[in-house]
Amino acid sequence: MEFTAIIRKGERQYVALCPEVDVASQGTTVDEALKNLKEAVELYVEEMGLPELEGKEAIVARFAVEEHAKAA
Repeated sequence: MEFTAIIRKGERQYVALCPEVDVASQGTTVDEALKNLKEAVELYVEEMGLPELEGKEAIVARFAVEEHAKAA
């Protein structure tokens, strides 16, 4: 089964999120964050079982939100 990984640079490390099972991990490099996420998702699946995602392909999209005046 394939999962989605969303990886962002944090202050000191890369943070990786798997939205299908709402599991996150981190690492000092992108590769390490992805490896750690894979391990965390494997542990999740071992404990909780495979999620029912058959036929539910993930769509990852970006969008912008206008910044308005900040509240004082």
